[in-house]
Amino acid sequence: MSSTAASAAERSRGVVLVAAAALCWSTGGLLARLVDTDPWTTVFWRSIFTAAFLLVVIFIQERGSAWPQIRGMGWPGVAMALCFAIASTCFINAVARTTVANTLVIQSTSPFIAALLGWAWMGERVQRRSWIAMAAALAGATVMASHSWGAGSITGDLLALITAIAFAGATVIVRRHRHLRMTAAAGLASVFSAIFAWRPARPLDVAPDDLALLALFGAAQLGLGLVMFMAGARLIPVAEASLIGVLESVLGPVWVWLALGETPAPAALLGGAIILTALVVHTALDLRGAAR
Repeated sequence: MSSTAASAAERSRGVVLVAAAALCWSTGGLLARLVDTDPWTTVFWRSIFTAAFLLVVIFIQERGSAWPQIRGMGWPGVAMALCFAIASTCFINAVARTTVANTLVIQSTSPFIAALLGWAWMGERVQRRSWIAMAAALAGATVMASHSWGAGSITGDLLALITAIAFAGATVIVRRHRHLRMTAAAGLASVFSAIFAWRPARPLDVAPDDLALLALFGAAQLGLGLVMFMAGARLIPVAEASLIGVLESVLGPVWVWLALGETPAPAALLGGAIILTALVVHTALDLRGAAR
């Protein structure tokens, strides 16, 4: 296989992995609606189950010993862990303090932030079509939120902005240090999140049914999503990884509709169609360019 073909295959694998991660993460809104715990207790137990899941993954990757990967992550791993922990913790608390609509629009700025960080830190050039696709995705998210915009609080909106910045930072770090395995760093992120939530949480006041949902929330929704995202984000530009991650915002309302019967507003359907169109066109142009 030529180097060009190998690079194209690697990029395609990265796109698929990041899209699969977005698919996992898109169930977060539904699970947050189903679980009957306060935000800090949700963050605590979600983080505990994520850390346990990732520890198993590390043992499988390292054939029974987690220490080599923990030792090898270094300061980049710690920095990435802090970014993911901040993003995860702020997201849960943002949804609790402002509308999902506000959170959705503000988080959609993450691709722009990631693109700027990638350009400033690594010199990654962002193609014009990527800027256009990111702008279209932001416009689509704004349309999705238009039916309920303005009903939230400034505290929740600020937490959503911190989520976007922290997620963008984590994406850039994963790409910048793509030679490192970051599974241990993701596990450390969960430990940080649990520490953040420990004092305000009420971990013993959780019903068995909610604990089962929180286990699913931590292991499958967040843990598996992190594993796939970190594997994929190493292979594609940071702007593209963050852009594909916006797919989470499109699919989130779909799962709530299918599971709880909440019909999305027309604005949500239109905005989602705009985002999906932007992603499909951007991916098609990438594939056509790679085939030349």
